[in-house]
Amino acid sequence: MSRHTRRRSPLQIKLTVAGAGILAAAAAVTAVTVASAGEAAHGHDAVKKAEAGADHAVFVQGDELEGNTIHVFKRAQDGTLSAAGSYATGGKGGDQVDAPTDSLASQGSLVYDDRSGLLLAVNAGSNTVTSFRVEGQKLTNRHVIGSGGDFPASIAVSGRIAYVMNAGGAGSVQGFRLTAAGLAPLSGAHRSLGLDNKKVPLFSSSPGQVAFTPGGRELVVTTKSANTLEVFPVAHDGRPARRAVVNDSAGAVPFAITFDKAGRMLVAEAKDSTVSTYKVRADGTLKVVQKSLPNGQDTLCWLERAGDFFFGGNTGNSTVTGYRTDRHGKLALTNDVGVATPPSAKSQGVIDLAVTRDQKFLYVQNATSGTVDGFRVGRNGSLTKVGTTTGLPPFAESGMEGIAAV
Repeated sequence: MSRHTRRRSPLQIKLTVAGAGILAAAAAVTAVTVASAGEAAHGHDAVKKAEAGADHAVFVQGDELEGNTIHVFKRAQDGTLSAAGSYATGGKGGDQVDAPTDSLASQGSLVYDDRSGLLLAVNAGSNTVTSFRVEGQKLTNRHVIGSGGDFPASIAVSGRIAYVMNAGGAGSVQGFRLTAAGLAPLSGAHRSLGLDNKKVPLFSSSPGQVAFTPGGRELVVTTKSANTLEVFPVAHDGRPARRAVVNDSAGAVPFAITFDKAGRMLVAEAKDSTVSTYKVRADGTLKVVQKSLPNGQDTLCWLERAGDFFFGGNTGNSTVTGYRTDRHGKLALTNDVGVATPPSAKSQGVIDLAVTRDQKFLYVQNATSGTVDGFRVGRNGSLTKVGTTTGLPPFAESGMEGIAAV
């Protein structure tokens, strides 16, 4: 269910004029004038570069079984995408047992962290995680590390700490530090989820997502068939409590997690396509703020925030639902029918979603079609399609899953 390198202003120039020589003073003034002109031109170029979308990108995880890849797209000012290359992760994709459209059956399998400039991807078929450094639309400094368990499917980042959720076997979360070289294991930060799966899990009984609360003091995991929300309070050193606080879900089959501006947690529930809202307490217990709002659609699994709005992916009937919150945090649909944008023939099998950093665009993966739809987010939460990108791995033995936007 929050990141780019900011350009610093030019170095300030300090001039010391010794004596009262007129020529020296004139030379100093000339130097300042030339430098200022150069700095102004440099700043103008930087603005033009940013406006042209030089650093704007969308990343799509192919999850190919023979070798996982990240497909990179340049994002233009109008939100349209153009191919900018693909990069092997050095690991293999995975496919959960009986997955209907979504091979990883999770949210957060591909994550971009703005503070570190790292893109993090799971390799579910080889039990590894890959990090890349993002430079515009280029990925560099590939680093691959073991995930600490079977079938990694979701990643969460807070500050300099990342956690990977392993969906296979008993399930687990493993902590890592974010370093200049990539991820490094955090000792003493492996916790079991106590599930009962095989190494390649059944999609309906695997955990759905791991997520940090906005302050980074709690780590939350959704467990689908167990209908629980497991919360680990996190210490200042990044290590979680020895045991999770197990909370019953307000709705059936909790899947994806996101948070509103006030830090309240919203959870998408797949069985009845509902969203419940919680307050996460410091002791790991949850207080239900709003219970199970239905959207009238089929199999809501993914949920992402864009400013005051939220968008959910309904894989059962290939629609996207829009939500809004009022100043009291109460959630409501943006329209009566629960469909923010009508489906199309090229938009089948809606799964994962990504929102750009400026919150102006939403990108939706369509697993069955092997496409990504781009939408402009309106001031009232409406969605206007800006384009459909084709040619991505469609769902078969496996298929693309995981999307991130800058």
